[in-house]
Amino acid sequence: QLGKLLIECSTTILISFSSQICAIAHVTAKTMPHEDAECRKGSTPNIHDPATRELSVVVPSYNEENRLPLMMDEALDYLEKRQKRDPSFTYEVIVVNDGSKDQTAKVAKEYCKKYGSDKVRVISLEKNRGKGGAVRTGVFSSRGEKILMADADGATKFADIEKVEEGLKNLRPWPKGMAISCGSRAHLEKDSIAKRSYFRTLLMYGFHFLVWFLCVKEIRDTQCGFKLLTREAAWQTFSNLHIERWAFDVELLYIAQRLKIPIAEVAVNWTEIEGSKLVPFWSWLQMGRDLLFIRLRYMTGAWKLEAKKCN
Repeated sequence: QLGKLLIECSTTILISFSSQICAIAHVTAKTMPHEDAECRKGSTPNIHDPATRELSVVVPSYNEENRLPLMMDEALDYLEKRQKRDPSFTYEVIVVNDGSKDQTAKVAKEYCKKYGSDKVRVISLEKNRGKGGAVRTGVFSSRGEKILMADADGATKFADIEKVEEGLKNLRPWPKGMAISCGSRAHLEKDSIAKRSYFRTLLMYGFHFLVWFLCVKEIRDTQCGFKLLTREAAWQTFSNLHIERWAFDVELLYIAQRLKIPIAEVAVNWTEIEGSKLVPFWSWLQMGRDLLFIRLRYMTGAWKLEAKKCN
């Protein structure tokens, strides 16, 4: 019965977007990936430059004045202790304030004062770009050999970076220096289903089905915000990225698979934190639409993949 409902749910989503498909060819012709304007060499760090840190942590933040402090305290406590154990370990945390209307930037800047601007930097976007746009901005300004995406809510235990690092190591040798290790909540699925409403469970299964059917078949949890990338993998994937909202993770992994970048999926500790920006129905609907756009635009050639050169 659940399988039947899943198919019906997925079919409903597909039908709801059918009226948009005819217009896609016209729309996509004007849609371009985030190009080199934000990557050009200048006075600020950027991904074109040689890495000068072992790790960059990119934290996209939109109206996170309440949740950000807990995440930053946990992350910086871990990073500082790790550096004391191993003085050769170097890091930076980049908080990207995604056009917040609250005091997110002020909160983040307090950590700059406490730890120094060499360890904590804040990049503020004037307008809200979406999580994908914020992450990309941070990635393009990073100095790390490895780049970790970490959500501002602190839902993933930060010490689990060691798990995704191990996942990255297990992928060696990295082709052309590229590899990605994704934190995963797939092992927690049964428990989460028990706590969700029947409707939200159907939406979740419908979304997972569309991800598998249209884009990414080998990763069970594409949406966990805890992902570790080598510097070259981050450059190659984010420079080809188009989606800037919630479904950007799916396009990121779709691009990685198309470019034959090896991907590991690693179980991490995750706790749901109150204050999510996702509106259950409409956010899932928007993500479903974006999945269709990803598939169709690449199929029609409106979006093209190319290996980038980092000069």
